[in-house]
Amino acid sequence: MNHDFNSIAARAAPAIFVLLWSTGFIATKYVVDNADPLTYLAIRMALVVGVMAFIVAIVRPRWPDRIGIAHSLIAGLLVHGFYLGGTAIAIAHSIPAGLSALIPGLQPILTSTIASRWFGERVTPLQWAGLVVGLAGVVLILHSRPMSGEAGWGWLASGVSLVSITLGTLYQRHYCGKIDWRAGNLVQYIGVTIFFGIAAWLFEDNAVRWTTEFVLAMAWLVIVLSIGSIGLLYWLIRRSAATSVASLFYLVPAVTAVMAYLLFGERLDAIAIVGMAACAGAVFIVNRPI
Repeated sequence: MNHDFNSIAARAAPAIFVLLWSTGFIATKYVVDNADPLTYLAIRMALVVGVMAFIVAIVRPRWPDRIGIAHSLIAGLLVHGFYLGGTAIAIAHSIPAGLSALIPGLQPILTSTIASRWFGERVTPLQWAGLVVGLAGVVLILHSRPMSGEAGWGWLASGVSLVSITLGTLYQRHYCGKIDWRAGNLVQYIGVTIFFGIAAWLFEDNAVRWTTEFVLAMAWLVIVLSIGSIGLLYWLIRRSAATSVASLFYLVPAVTAVMAYLLFGERLDAIAIVGMAACAGAVFIVNRPI
């Protein structure tokens, strides 16, 4: 019975992860409409620290040593700091929620290149073909989009998100795989809370409108995203090759776009829809057993 449950959970986990991760872009749009992006992230991370501290106090997991703490801080700065910061700034600079996931959607290409070159992870020719198909799909989605002015700064912030989430997931897998996720996450969130707090104090007016929309979106981001989906991501990283986990990010732009259409009326043309179909096909190819 337990084996059957574990098997079902392993099969369902990638789909659940994609769905949850995609909601992060939607919820971020709601919060940045009511707060400065770095200020919102400082508040979010402080709340997450409180939740994680409560979990750690009850479970009492094994605490990492000083080297493990240092690795956790670096991974947290990459996975949470620059990735979330880039995403929030992109949306705050008028990048639609449905498109804010596109540049980070290139992560599988970058991950495969790094994993193959530096970590000795085998990527088959068929998987490379799938990754190229996914890249082509993202290019189709991006066609004719404005890339200058305020939108240009938004796309640049998305580029920072791409690099940071790629390096962060690889770093997490390579250096933090044996660290208890609860203790490791608490260390990561404490680090990024300080990071965002200083950044918000230096660069923003710290404006926040405590609307019902803001509070509900913040609660979703804290509990479902920062606790639930991050825990699931790290679980997938421990169980799967970096390339296979990264390929899931190809599905995020499509799922986010559907949500953005339903909630905000953001529309995609036929070429962009073809691109998203290519991204879905790329995930199937990359995740095929070797």
